[in-house]
Amino acid sequence: MAENNEMVMDMESKNRQFDEDVEQILELLQESNYFKAREIILRYNEVDIAEIIEEILDEMEVEKAIIIFRMLPKNVSVEVFSYLDGDDQVNIINGITDREISFILDELDFDDMIDVLEELPANIVDKILDQTPKEERKLINTFLNYPEDCAGSLMTPDYISLQETMTVKEALQHIKTQGMDSETVYTCYVKHGGRELKGIVSLSALVTADEDTLVSDLMHTEYVYLNVYDDQEEVAEAFKKYGFLAIPVVDNENRLVGIVTVDDIMEIIEEETTEDIERMGGVMSDDQDAEYLDIGVFRHVKNRLPWLLFMTVMLMITGMLIAQFEEVLSQVIILVAYLPLLMGTGGNTGTQAATLIIRGLSVDEIDLKDVFKVIWKELRVSVILGIVLSAFNFLKIIIVDGQPAPIALTVALSMIVVIVFAKLLGGLLPMAAKKIGVDPALMATPMISSLTDMVSSCIYLFTASVILGITL
Repeated sequence: MAENNEMVMDMESKNRQFDEDVEQILELLQESNYFKAREIILRYNEVDIAEIIEEILDEMEVEKAIIIFRMLPKNVSVEVFSYLDGDDQVNIINGITDREISFILDELDFDDMIDVLEELPANIVDKILDQTPKEERKLINTFLNYPEDCAGSLMTPDYISLQETMTVKEALQHIKTQGMDSETVYTCYVKHGGRELKGIVSLSALVTADEDTLVSDLMHTEYVYLNVYDDQEEVAEAFKKYGFLAIPVVDNENRLVGIVTVDDIMEIIEEETTEDIERMGGVMSDDQDAEYLDIGVFRHVKNRLPWLLFMTVMLMITGMLIAQFEEVLSQVIILVAYLPLLMGTGGNTGTQAATLIIRGLSVDEIDLKDVFKVIWKELRVSVILGIVLSAFNFLKIIIVDGQPAPIALTVALSMIVVIVFAKLLGGLLPMAAKKIGVDPALMATPMISSLTDMVSSCIYLFTASVILGITL
């Protein structure tokens, strides 16, 4: 426990020092004391320097950020550039010369370079491509033309390929010459003739085999691969399912065109998670890359308004239905006090079920064929929860509120029915959404809460009219 406290204090101390250094760097730049500012900056590693530049860009000090970037040694500047997010990279690109841009892009890994080019204005991309060798330009254009959300846009051509006719000795010599320019050396991809992918062989298998052994004798012909047009969600699912560091990407003729590495997919997983969270909260964002503070007020309104309008309409319908039970409410006015309790409980229990089912669908723990298993499980869970919560509220209404038993019984029975309905709705709606090709996250909080509010009020007031003997 003491060690954990010391680590927390040490981290807080480092964060304070970092903030102080950023302020000092800005002051030194203001005084044109560039040598001192550079000295402080180079105390940090590339990741921290990128964070310093992002902090300065967040304060709208674009010129100072560019000065800092130009102070860096060339090899450091490339590494720092690769750690900046897309918008900050564009800010830097817009402030440096074409020669500096070309140097950075030449030194970046191929997939990182493609990511940068996709963010740049067309005129700058054209300038860069004009200075690029013909073969490389052709490859770049091929990658840029892949749809944004497919495996082709995520992959890199920097991998180690071997021919199946190679011996282990020839393969290891090839790895020595090509390894420095590859994303990974731990897995090699075996081709037949030209580019047809025949199998996969690990570096460990090569270094432990006899020199004269053929690669074809060591390779695995059963392997996981992606199609170049597979959606990025499918790519992310493959990495989560198999836990690989890299997966090969082939075209429709099984020709190897690249690999996707785990570091490339981490950002996609974050984007997909963000998208699901926003949809579950009823936010229809059109830009998953934009940060909260960078999004304008009117875009926030646009993103949130559709679901809010939907829920408003649903609540209007709920109000109209409650009005139909005006006679019940007017004769037993205390019923109004327990209406929010039932509506809230229904929304909460429905959302609980939906959250678990959506997660199960997203990580393949639940399939559409499991619909009856889901119904049976949620039915049992809801009955137990309904009995416990209704018994608690029954006693509370009689003992604490001092209401008669018929009122307590009305609330208790209504609660059981509401919870069962909400749990089944929360379990089935996401599965129905997936069945018709709609994102299950859209079926979460907003829709379930609105539907359970409407149904809860009807169940409650109808139950009250039956138990209390009030004619509608």
